[in-house]
Amino acid sequence: MKKSNIAIFVPHLGCKNDCSFCNQRVITGRQAQPAPDDVRRSVETALAYGGVYEIAFFGGSFTAVDRHYMTALLEAAAPYVDGKTVTGIRISTRPDAVDEEVLSVLKFYHVTSVELGAQSMSDRVLRLNGRGHSAQAVRDAACRIRKAGFSLGLQMMTGLYGDTDAGAIYTAKEFIALHPDTVRIYPTVVLPHTKLAALYENGQYVPQTLEEAVALCARLYAMFTQNGIRVIRMGLHAEQSMQQAKLAGAYHPAFGELVASRVLRDRILAYPPGHYRVYICPGSVSKLVGQKKENIRALEALGYHLQIVRDRALQDCDLRLEHVTENA
Repeated sequence: MKKSNIAIFVPHLGCKNDCSFCNQRVITGRQAQPAPDDVRRSVETALAYGGVYEIAFFGGSFTAVDRHYMTALLEAAAPYVDGKTVTGIRISTRPDAVDEEVLSVLKFYHVTSVELGAQSMSDRVLRLNGRGHSAQAVRDAACRIRKAGFSLGLQMMTGLYGDTDAGAIYTAKEFIALHPDTVRIYPTVVLPHTKLAALYENGQYVPQTLEEAVALCARLYAMFTQNGIRVIRMGLHAEQSMQQAKLAGAYHPAFGELVASRVLRDRILAYPPGHYRVYICPGSVSKLVGQKKENIRALEALGYHLQIVRDRALQDCDLRLEHVTENA
């Protein structure tokens, strides 16, 4: 059975870092800090619907918040972890907020997955965007997380101030060398009241277009999946506050599906033009076709004529091509 997240957002309103892109209120769609009772209420509500879950504390700096507050949230969540209905707890945090002591606390409260908001593995890009940590801090934290027995997740951003497509490819290669279990990819979005907004308004920062971000993220997705790493998120969550507030950047409420469509198109383009029978899992047919049939039209214009066959034996975004004669 597919596992779902019970997502609990913990905005780090007291964060001492001043990342160029960060506006927590817009990103999370809320400003108030959740209380332990909010955690229990969220879990109970989800469990009432049945299914298998993982409790996930998002927000980017979970282990950097006040320690008493962090443990209070974990104490509220931990009793629900039974390895069956609730399989574990996932948290996301900064690379410079992970040491052996905090990992032992997380282990005590049944945390099973730790994600690091690395964003880039270029020290120059990290410095330009005010991240406050180095690429080596990411490597060290990833090693500690692995050694402590947690599942490791890494998060990267594309289109950061001072970054390039080549820089993003370098970050992906560095991630692969750290052997994470999962990766999230977030194109940069310019939000109000941020340093990035000032750079954008002054003409010093040119954000990625949606097309540029989709093309790059399709390459990154292929790199990770070819190395056995699951990409569990592409693009920021579709929040109304994000749609209304964004100033610029590659934001789309269905960004992940746009990338998946491009990945499938790229895989077909690896074959010579012709007539093909394409086998694909039912859940990925819409991705293959593309929004407003964009993929089909683009492929037909290049000489690819497809007969789509649903195959439940295939996994998401997997496909198999079989060349057929024109009249078959």
